[in-house]
Amino acid sequence: MITVTIWRDPDGRLTRFTVSGHAYYDEPGKDIVCAGVSAVAIGAVNAVERLTGLRLRTEMRDGYLDASVPPEGDEARRDRAQLLLEGMLVALESIAESYGDHVQIRHSRLRA
Repeated sequence: MITVTIWRDPDGRLTRFTVSGHAYYDEPGKDIVCAGVSAVAIGAVNAVERLTGLRLRTEMRDGYLDASVPPEGDEARRDRAQLLLEGMLVALESIAESYGDHVQIRHSRLRA
C-alpha cells in the first residue's frame, strides 16, 4: 500500500508530505496507481520549484518521497506553493477514493 502523510503547521499550512510504499495494483511497470501517485507527487515538487522559485527540501528513493517547504521565502511565493500543494492533495485524494485498497492518506499537525 502507498501511504501519503501530510503535515500541516499550527496555521493549517501544508509544510511537508511523504509518499511511501508501493500500490501493488499491478506488476511493476504496469501499475497505474503507483504511476499516478508518483506523477502527482513529483509533478507537485517540480511545479512548486519552477513556478515559485522555492527549492523544496526533498529526499527520494525507491518507493519513497519526502518533501518539505523551506521556512524562508517571501509570503507571495509561499502562498503560491500552498496552492500548488493543496492541488496535489486534491489529486491524491481522488486517486485514494478510487483505489482505497492501494492508497491511504494520513494527516498530521506539527507543533508550534
